[in-house]
Amino acid sequence: MRKTAAFFLEIITDIDPREVKINGKLTSPGIGNLVKQKPKARTEHNPKTSETIKIQGKTIVKFRVANAAKEMALGGR
Repeated sequence: MRKTAAFFLEIITDIDPREVKINGKLTSPGIGNLVKQKPKARTEHNPKTSETIKIQGKTIVKFRVANAAKEMALGGR
């Protein structure tokens, strides 16, 4: 199992990250997608000081697992 996980991580790290930066999405068939998102700015409450603070929206990258990978990992529930 560890060899499989190590192989999977090696494949993910070999993917060219510039593709996500340029196109906003990188698809690996059977594995999943890397998707660039920019959440909106929001206000939050600091529980320690009871102060309302504004948090800026920043660009993040999310990984969405493909259905084929989910079924393989979960055993086709």
